[in-house]
Amino acid sequence: MNDALPTLYEQLGGETVIRRLIDRFYDYMDSDPAFAGIRALHPPQLTGSRDKTFWFLCGWSGGPNHYIERFGHPRLRARHLPFPIGVSERDQWLGCMARALVDSEIPEPLQRQLLGSLAGTADWMRNKQD
Repeated sequence: MNDALPTLYEQLGGETVIRRLIDRFYDYMDSDPAFAGIRALHPPQLTGSRDKTFWFLCGWSGGPNHYIERFGHPRLRARHLPFPIGVSERDQWLGCMARALVDSEIPEPLQRQLLGSLAGTADWMRNKQD
């Protein structure tokens, strides 16, 4: 008998749901003027960003370590240091993710849990004063 609790990855619904979430996130970033600040920090084509975030979130949530297999340790803060990230960028990122979570039909308690965890990471990424 396995008494282990399901991972966040399993609770979310695995790769299919995580891909849908990340695609909606980048769709909002690419189309909504409210997220223009963070969109400007990304390359013109978002395919690489979509894939890297998807790969990262799979492993971060307890699923396959696609990102680490391709690139090694994520070193999130170091990889984001070249980009000016302040309160506005953090809040845009979280707002984009909150909308994508709703669209992805993830149950609300799980949305709150995920957004709460991601909020700490997003705040940690700040590297400029506003």
